[in-house]
Amino acid sequence: MVLLGEVFPNFEAETTEGPIKFHDWLGGSWGILFSHPADFTPVCTTELGAAAQLAPEFAKRGVKMIAVSCDPVQSHKDWIKDIEAYNHLAGAFPYPIIADEERRLAVQLGMLDPDERTAEGLCLTARAVFVVGPDNRLKLSILYPATTGRNFHEILRAIDSLQLTAQKKVATPVNWKAGDKCMVLPSISEDDAKKLFPAGVEVHEVPSGKKYIRTTPQPQ
Repeated sequence: MVLLGEVFPNFEAETTEGPIKFHDWLGGSWGILFSHPADFTPVCTTELGAAAQLAPEFAKRGVKMIAVSCDPVQSHKDWIKDIEAYNHLAGAFPYPIIADEERRLAVQLGMLDPDERTAEGLCLTARAVFVVGPDNRLKLSILYPATTGRNFHEILRAIDSLQLTAQKKVATPVNWKAGDKCMVLPSISEDDAKKLFPAGVEVHEVPSGKKYIRTTPQPQ
């Protein structure tokens, strides 16, 4: 398992767009790697289609996309035709799919679901999400069981928060979305908050009397 803040493995793999070395492929940008239990499976077909439809939104945020499944490259290429047809996609498929036939990456990244198995008795690959920063370090990970499809709009929302908080001294509250008010970090003094957030800081009164809940318009 890779822990938050650790350097993501610089693995080598074959993909539908040719061989890659992960850090070279990332090239100093943000990236998202998302895994799938198997090719030609229904939930995965909806997920890869949704991800493809949202590719312009990921690109707008400077995030490169790559998927992985424990099947060979040719299987991925054949499956892409189904993904495109079912999800009414047009044009070139917008991201590569890694072939992890020997399940090395699935094991290395802790992506196996012990409760869901193939006909051969092998653990299916769980639905993992890894967001990697320009420094090649893991910024976010989410692990869903094989039976639960992901919400890629939530992943975009999380990326908006990651990118904002990497640059500004704020945190994002529950259900936050881009443009909403943010929380001022507790470590910032009152005087520094006034300098950092010229749009204003609101201190919210609570029964404890502690002034730790402070909000400010999203900094630009």
